[in-house]
Amino acid sequence: MSLNTKVDFNNDNNQWIIKPIGEIDIYTSSVFKEEIVSAFEERKADLVIEGEHLEYIDSTGLGALISVLKMLQETEFKIYIDNIKPNIRKLFDITELDKLFVIRGEGDE
Repeated sequence: MSLNTKVDFNNDNNQWIIKPIGEIDIYTSSVFKEEIVSAFEERKADLVIEGEHLEYIDSTGLGALISVLKMLQETEFKIYIDNIKPNIRKLFDITELDKLFVIRGEGDE
């Protein structure tokens, strides 16, 4: 499977909405990260990863998210991960990344 990422700016909330559709893996994680970094450099704001259509993420995908998190730690902005599927939430729990990221809306189907 592949990855299609929609990146839009929400002026009302002053935040980027990033919607990954598909899988973030070794083949797609670098492009995913580049799209997020490019958007953030264009306009500094909070990032919301809308995970409703994210089917799978591997260690390289998690690495891309950690890299973006480190970039944001130098600013006052935050990264939020919304509405991820239970299997992906479990991965965040096992790796204890749920302690680093603000994860919202899991289980709200």
